[in-house]
Amino acid sequence: MTEPQKNPLAKNFTAISLIKFALPSMVMMLFMGLYTIIDTIFIARFIHTNALSSINIVCPVINLIVGLGTMLATGSSAIIAKKMGNKKLEEAKSNFTFIIITGLVIGIIITVIGFLFLDEIIYGLGASTVLFPYCKDYLSIQLIFAVFNIMQVLYQNLLVTAGKPTLGLLLAILAGTVNIIFDYIFIVLLQIGIKGAAIGTGIGYLIPTIIGTIFFLTKKSELHFCIPKIDISVLRKSCSNGASEMVSQCSTAITTFLFNITMMKLLGEDGVAAITAIIYSQFLLTTLYIGFSMGIAPIISYNYGSGNIKRLKKIVRICFYFITGISIFVFLFSMFYRKNIARIFAGNNKNVFEIIKMGFSIFSFSFLFSGYNIFASSLLTALSNGKLSAIISFLRTFGFITIFLLILPKFLKATGIWLAVPFAELLTLMLVISLYWQSKN
Repeated sequence: MTEPQKNPLAKNFTAISLIKFALPSMVMMLFMGLYTIIDTIFIARFIHTNALSSINIVCPVINLIVGLGTMLATGSSAIIAKKMGNKKLEEAKSNFTFIIITGLVIGIIITVIGFLFLDEIIYGLGASTVLFPYCKDYLSIQLIFAVFNIMQVLYQNLLVTAGKPTLGLLLAILAGTVNIIFDYIFIVLLQIGIKGAAIGTGIGYLIPTIIGTIFFLTKKSELHFCIPKIDISVLRKSCSNGASEMVSQCSTAITTFLFNITMMKLLGEDGVAAITAIIYSQFLLTTLYIGFSMGIAPIISYNYGSGNIKRLKKIVRICFYFITGISIFVFLFSMFYRKNIARIFAGNNKNVFEIIKMGFSIFSFSFLFSGYNIFASSLLTALSNGKLSAIISFLRTFGFITIFLLILPKFLKATGIWLAVPFAELLTLMLVISLYWQSKN
């Protein structure tokens, strides 16, 4: 059996075959975004827009959990894929098993700490007395499922590294379908309220965790569980290499907090509901960028590890062309369908509808730039340049946004809030272009 037949990462990819390989990850992320946004739609329509606001209040905690899982997943994926490319399969399996166990331990620690300081965390995130009961009900259940949240992030990333992106896609579809079904049962039929939404989401985390564990135990791929060697250097390298993803999630948590308190001051609970709708819509619309970058990252790491620089340059060039097409599509979609998006979230609340519609008319321009920045960060992670990748993620998700959020609303009120993200993405893209031309060879 030749190497390309044995390992799908070793193929000489064309534009079509590269997109085909990344497609499962794109659809997986799109579906994850879809079922996440459906979760919020159920909350807005069948509970209250205040419940929707509360989701965004506690969102920084969820960002932290996902950030830790993503950091381990993407950072270790680059290391594991590179070792597979170097024919160090036993080391790759040991590192993989060790990272999964580490994720399990981290999830347990988060649950314990979260329950010890639950009330303090919620009030510290800026919850009003109106929103506090919703926040507590939702976050307490999310903390119970923290382990499974981290594990599903790990498995969905590392299944791609194992050359099984289609299985990751199927797990995401199954998890999303289960989440939607239980949302309907708990929220609409049983009227459990926001607790039902949290339970439905938690059950969605369980699906890829259980099936992923079974898959890697059965040894159906080169990458599977083994008796691991405790290698702190691998953990350190994984955290360092995946730092950009952790920075991105933590930065999102902080900027979400800034968005919330600024909106609460300017437009009250309705403003927080509106920014919640736009942030979740943004996640859905950027899943195409994220999924594509996630899907091709192991290919880049493999070719980097095997020293095939000519093929690596070809792959990167194809990726930039593809990102351009997606960026134009997402921008046009968000502009033309912003009223429909606003209507879905706002329901009968006309004030929330107008705020969302106005926000999207400005916010949509960020989609013209964000795809390049997301891919550039992922590319650098795949090339084991976690430091530079972290800088790009830090600037686009925290540094520039924070500056604009602190300055623009003072002069432009709510309009300043909507301009913060497009300006941040544009400045980051200018940096990315500069870095690309300096180091493209």
